[in-house]
Amino acid sequence: MIYLKSHWQVLALLTLVFALWQTPVVVPLKILIVFLHELSHATAAWLTGGSVEQISISSDQGGFAVTRGGSRFAILSAGYLGSLLMGMGLLMIALRSQADRAVTALLGAVMLLVTAFYIRDAFAAAFCAGAGVLLLAMARFLGHGANDMTLRVIGLSSLVYVPYDIFDDTIARSSLRSDAYMLAEEFGGTAMLWGGLWLVLSGAIIFWCLRSILGKSSNLPFPHRA
Repeated sequence: MIYLKSHWQVLALLTLVFALWQTPVVVPLKILIVFLHELSHATAAWLTGGSVEQISISSDQGGFAVTRGGSRFAILSAGYLGSLLMGMGLLMIALRSQADRAVTALLGAVMLLVTAFYIRDAFAAAFCAGAGVLLLAMARFLGHGANDMTLRVIGLSSLVYVPYDIFDDTIARSSLRSDAYMLAEEFGGTAMLWGGLWLVLSGAIIFWCLRSILGKSSNLPFPHRA
């Protein structure tokens, strides 16, 4: 009961995301997490000495990142787990810092930069540019609470979406040409093996992060009238 009282806002948001998961309301959040997925591939390429030729996302929640050089193992492995870590990072910042507006602005700026340098198709450009401008406007004109809540929603949506996506892409539909399928082609094993490993790791990451960052209370205080 004390736990529920101390973290009811996070639990309510998580419940709401689950309840709306199959509705159009959550689709923009899903596409945003797909963007984080492709950005994770790109980041792995940059960190391992490679380059990025193109990034794209689609309205049906697909996407791709065209990279050159770098570590193929790191690049292929980074999509699901990298987007989960980014989402959990946003949630951690929301729950345990006052940097919400700065981070919202940073995410918006990153989306605009990716749009300018790496996106070539109309839907991806419109979505990323629109989301980037919206995030920058929120950081500029809205207060701490609104930006904090935005980061919480993105982070919690990642927490829901990534394990589901891993299971759906690599286990339920193991013949799909997913990151795990390509990893199996190039490094051995099966798509289900790599997908199962990523699923276990994602569960461990979620458990560790929530246990570490929730603290005694994660609720946003409500303003009091004088």
